[in-house]
Amino acid sequence: METFTNLVRTEFAPRTTYLNTASSGLLPTRSVTAIQEAVALRAQGRPLDPLWADVETCRAAYGRLTGVPAERVAAGPSVATHTALIAASLPPGAEVLTAEDDFTSVLNPFHVRDDLKVRAVPLERLAESVRPGTALVAVSAAQSADGRIADLPALREAARRHGARTYVDFSQAAGWLPFDAGDYDYTASVTFKWLLGPHGSAFLTVPEDFGTLVPLLASWVSAEAPWDACYGPVTELAHSARRFDTTPALFSYAGLRASLELIEELGVSTIHAHDLALADRFRTGVEALGHRVLPAEGSAIVSVPGLGVRQPELARRGIQVSDRAGNLRASFHLNNTREDVDALLEALR
Repeated sequence: METFTNLVRTEFAPRTTYLNTASSGLLPTRSVTAIQEAVALRAQGRPLDPLWADVETCRAAYGRLTGVPAERVAAGPSVATHTALIAASLPPGAEVLTAEDDFTSVLNPFHVRDDLKVRAVPLERLAESVRPGTALVAVSAAQSADGRIADLPALREAARRHGARTYVDFSQAAGWLPFDAGDYDYTASVTFKWLLGPHGSAFLTVPEDFGTLVPLLASWVSAEAPWDACYGPVTELAHSARRFDTTPALFSYAGLRASLELIEELGVSTIHAHDLALADRFRTGVEALGHRVLPAEGSAIVSVPGLGVRQPELARRGIQVSDRAGNLRASFHLNNTREDVDALLEALR
């Protein structure tokens, strides 16, 4: 624990009580340095080979963190882009089962296709609502609005029983919640939240046979030999999930490489225990103040109805949280301590 504490102190020096990782994570010091070095490389006109190498380093690191080989990981800019690729692969009339009020990036690409049947049910009824004819179940592992964790084992079993594919967005979970992406057909995650990276990078994991995905966004970077495929149509797509890549934001991957190194160094299981201990401390404390907490067992995100209106006041006092539909949403991660939790509780008295 001493090593954990010392490392975290070295990497984070927020000037606020920052309890808002569910919106965006703080950049570790090593990531800031890596981005600065990447910018200098470009400004000085030096070869960008190290930045391209960072993309592959990040791909491999994300694969290790999520339990799949790098060959099953595609790199892109956002979850919405990955969702759109999956949506485009579905045949007309396919039924897509979703959770009510899930995050827009997981939902909207299915809705803009007017030839799909999109059905939404309460999160707690998702698994029982899979039925014969359901082509795909799409859901966030942890709900952005309130932190509720989907019953993914039940969902996986129901999908298997009815022959449906699964698509899980781990944007609010990757980095603190241990999981195996190989348990699902498709998974996606942005990297600027719990993975502590810059904006502009996201990952998609696919089955070994790529499922039904068509590389609609393929460009020269999607080729088996990218630098030999800069002109004319790509004649040989990458033999791996890299065929689904889009041109990467190189500075983002430079910073992300350092962030993922930190996550791996500490270990997701250790981070999970740290984050949940702080979330539980806040739940207990805010309930002792007479407030109701939305149920989200085992989550690093805590939402308190009716207190969202306090967000501007808290921000003025140097405490960063979110207002989500009138709920105060606090989220706890590496940079946080028990003193941060207590500062928020004291401000809410």
